[in-house]
Amino acid sequence: MFQEAGEGEARVLLTRRSEQLRTHRGQVSFPGGRLDEGEGAVQAALREAHEEIGLDPGSVEVAGWLHPVTTRYETLVLPVVGVLAERPSLVANPAEVARVFDVQLAELVADGVYREDRWDPDAPWSAGPPAARTMWFFDVAGERVWGATARMLRELLLVVLGLSPVD
Repeated sequence: MFQEAGEGEARVLLTRRSEQLRTHRGQVSFPGGRLDEGEGAVQAALREAHEEIGLDPGSVEVAGWLHPVTTRYETLVLPVVGVLAERPSLVANPAEVARVFDVQLAELVADGVYREDRWDPDAPWSAGPPAARTMWFFDVAGERVWGATARMLRELLLVVLGLSPVD
């Protein structure tokens, strides 16, 4: 997150993943990725953000963590929250990122941007009974944010706004 000079509004960095990637092609996500051998979550987050969007690790003040998220593919995500003093100069690595953009937190709570729905994302492929769950969506900056990214973004908003989740 960072605050735009003169605007006073906190913003959050997001990316749209490259269509060349093996998984989650074209989906909106936070910068990040897998841990390298002997690396902690903070070091991995800073390294991945540098590799994906050119974010200078020295410009990030680690502010804390969100709750761990497990994806439907059983991947454990350890969300690290970092704060930047100013808008960074970023360059997307085209092998990993098709677009890097930022949005005001206020935009994420504007009418028509956020919605939730209940459905089973595995229904077309599942042999078992439907297992509907709450899914969150943000339609912002010409992109649809959903899945694990929307879950993390929703928690970040709840923390910033001082609200408790109602699931």
